[in-house]
Amino acid sequence: MTQQIRRVPRYEELTVRGLSHRLTWWGERTETPIVLLHGFLDCGATWQFLADELPDDWSLVAPDWRGFGHSAWAPGGYWFPDYLADLEVLLGFLSPDSPARIVGHSMGANVAQLYGGIRPARLAWLANLEGLGLPRTAPQEAPARYARWLDQLRQSPRVNRYASVAQLAEVLRLRNRRLTPERAEFIARAWTRPAARGTGERAGEIELLFDPRHRLVNPILYRRDEAEASWARIQAPVLLCTGEESEYRSTQPEIASAEAWRAWIPNLRIVTLPGVGHMMHHEDAATLARHIVEFDRDSLATAERR
Repeated sequence: MTQQIRRVPRYEELTVRGLSHRLTWWGERTETPIVLLHGFLDCGATWQFLADELPDDWSLVAPDWRGFGHSAWAPGGYWFPDYLADLEVLLGFLSPDSPARIVGHSMGANVAQLYGGIRPARLAWLANLEGLGLPRTAPQEAPARYARWLDQLRQSPRVNRYASVAQLAEVLRLRNRRLTPERAEFIARAWTRPAARGTGERAGEIELLFDPRHRLVNPILYRRDEAEASWARIQAPVLLCTGEESEYRSTQPEIASAEAWRAWIPNLRIVTLPGVGHMMHHEDAATLARHIVEFDRDSLATAERR
């Protein structure tokens, strides 16, 4: 029950704003790679399924965001603008002289899409895999949010542990019935390391790689109007990929409205992948890759006509 991989990854360590970051590469290293930005609690290594489906001559690189995967944990905690600053440094290293082509999932897509409006000239195109932002908040929510954050700071963050990779893989499949056993095991291995030795440790236990402080509530309310104002300044073409079975379509339809997205982003293409949910790059990488390759080809043709 082992996932067979076609493109063998290579790893690199890069210091970004004082923190060590893990980069996962597939293919020849170039100064115009496709940059793959993972989502919340994920890591760069699980782009493997998509990397295996994309063309062999595409250079791909996937950083682990700060506090995720094998990148360093931030001693002062995590604030969303830090990811924008990290992306600016990463793109200066990965694509220094050309606008970047980015595939982002969820949190990674949200970072890239904001950045695309803040630095419009730095993106060639963006494939957004359900980086839909968050629902609107009201100022009246702020006192309770701050109180909850202060309460959480008084508690010790809990590191998630599992008896084995197989146990975590089983949990992942219970949460997502669309995952194959092989892919669930691959993800479970990518997300974990042997548990730190200490009181109560059992032989063979594993723990999740991400910093448990990511689970703290963000005390700053999400301001969707500001996000939309940034999206409206994007000049690059955007491919928005949604999952037919994604929870966003049923539980948060207001942020998945195609009509609203076309109003926010002028140069937008929307595709819905059948039979997949939010984790589409884990579930049906082949279909996703076909859409990205077509989008890249069409974007290049449009740019050449200008």
